[in-house]
Amino acid sequence: MALTKRELFLKRRLRVRNKLRAITDGRPRLSVHRSSKNISVQLIDDAKGVTLAAASSLEKDLGVVGKNNLEAAAKIGAAIAERAKKAGVEEVIFDRGGFLFHGKIKALADAAREGGLKF
Repeated sequence: MALTKRELFLKRRLRVRNKLRAITDGRPRLSVHRSSKNISVQLIDDAKGVTLAAASSLEKDLGVVGKNNLEAAAKIGAAIAERAKKAGVEEVIFDRGGFLFHGKIKALADAAREGGLKF
């Protein structure tokens, strides 16, 4: 029996997360979530269990409220890079979840790298 899109997504998310656990070396995790209408990202310290910084397309000051396109993803990536620097973080592990590294996820990652994050 063929797997549904949701089942494939969940398998991919577990596979990515397990690989990240093996190589984390105490670095915070840059976790991305994408819905049909918005995109958000969090900088999470798994050792302490706290969120260090976050950015979302729901924030009015970023000017992309309710948008989920390449432009919005790039602005979110730049915003999280700036907020990570303020929190004193330069190196992170990129957790794309079950999303493919393509399109909006790639645009967000590229903008975060241009903003100074290393992963």
